[in-house]
Amino acid sequence: MSMLDYRPALIFFAVMAACFGAVMGSFLNCAAMRIVRGESFISGHSRCPACGHPLGARELIPVLSWLFQRGRCRWCGAKVSVRYPLTELVGALMTVMCLTRFGLTVLCLRNYVFLCCLFLLTLTDLEAMIIPDGCHIASVIAWMAALPFLFTGWRDVGLSALSALIYGGGILGISMILDRVMGRETMGGGDIKLFAVTGLYLGIVGTLFAVVIACVAGLLMGRLIRRGDGEKAFPFGPAIALAAALMLLYGQPLVQWYHSLLG
Repeated sequence: MSMLDYRPALIFFAVMAACFGAVMGSFLNCAAMRIVRGESFISGHSRCPACGHPLGARELIPVLSWLFQRGRCRWCGAKVSVRYPLTELVGALMTVMCLTRFGLTVLCLRNYVFLCCLFLLTLTDLEAMIIPDGCHIASVIAWMAALPFLFTGWRDVGLSALSALIYGGGILGISMILDRVMGRETMGGGDIKLFAVTGLYLGIVGTLFAVVIACVAGLLMGRLIRRGDGEKAFPFGPAIALAAALMLLYGQPLVQWYHSLLG
């Protein structure tokens, strides 16, 4: 019996997870903006994006500071983007979903690192079509660090590694063919690496579902996002990240539902 099966404990940990997740969402949002600007996100004080005034503790409370200040900087009165509370709310929701799905386990911690990396690269890709290699590296390190605690046999480890090679190498080959046929780059290197890392986490079947979901989501996003006049390029990373997150959290029941349709 898990500790989270006890309702008061579940409520307590869910609230704590939401608070921690909101802070993490704020951090990831700040990190994404600094990465896009070529700045370090490890050091330095948070500042108002308009006037540059350092922000104090009362101005850094996730969601609440934005609400109490009515979406404006208390120093210069400039509007503060709704992106800040939205990313904090997404961070809170993501953390609670991960906790309730995997419980207080090493698996939860490993998958949470992957989810945070997916969220970070989504923000950078949407803003500047950048997928930091650090997100892939951190995801692989988390997977390897958790391996001694989650080890179920070399067969499963080999299948995960094989899945990463199949999807990373396979999509690389397909993109190279499409590049030559269409005469332009059809998929960035960051997207290909992301598929490989997704294969490591989801395995062969789970990643196959993620590829299908990502393609559908990408087509929908492609109709909404345009970069410049007449330019058809759009960030594919958010679609891949969304598909990977959905399969990571709810892939097992989704695959079982699909198998039930096939009898």
